[in-house]
Amino acid sequence: MWIRRQNAFTAIIERELFDAAHAIIAARSFRMSDDEMLAALKALYEQKGLLSGIIIDECEGMPSSGAFSSRFGSLLRAYSLVGFTPDRDYRYVAINRALRRLHPTILRQILDGLQSQGSDATQDLVTDNFIVNDEFSVSVVIVRCAPTPTGLLRWKIRFDTTRMADIVIVVRMDTANRAPFDYYLFPRIDVASQRLRLAEDNDFNLDAYRFETIDFFYDSAAPVRIPEAA
Repeated sequence: MWIRRQNAFTAIIERELFDAAHAIIAARSFRMSDDEMLAALKALYEQKGLLSGIIIDECEGMPSSGAFSSRFGSLLRAYSLVGFTPDRDYRYVAINRALRRLHPTILRQILDGLQSQGSDATQDLVTDNFIVNDEFSVSVVIVRCAPTPTGLLRWKIRFDTTRMADIVIVVRMDTANRAPFDYYLFPRIDVASQRLRLAEDNDFNLDAYRFETIDFFYDSAAPVRIPEAA
């Protein structure tokens, strides 16, 4: 659930100026068909020899880069329709978008796993962290698999050390970035830096935190009743 509040931050520019700029951008693509927009984009490509959001936005009379992205689903798809292929591999953009859609599902699975083993686990809707048994907090980081040009697999992790939970569950995705490959459970006290790079096989000081599944975590987090002495 998203909570929105108008004027939560002080505006950088006046509202009237923003609305005027927005109207100009919208007017650039007003009543233009898909074919007309692509024809204009192709002409710009032939003139400049390459395309970018800045090149498009600076061209007088051209629909904005945002208009192309909105009309064709993404700027990269608009590029492909006029025959332009960027030198840089932008496939990660689509992968990151898919992982953001997958994030709530994985959070729900972990929350269900904790609760199914008897833990009192709730989710903080502001941070997405879990509070388990009113004793410790858990955060989840999903990491994209990024093959190197030589075929090796790498996962680059970024930790938010400003508000890190007591335990960080790192979900490494498989080579297709469609399903979890394995899991790392890092206690906050053992996270020494904001960035960490993992390979398929790592030193023991890293792989000691690795698990094929997180069933062990569910079992470890479950409260244990201790009988009282008579």
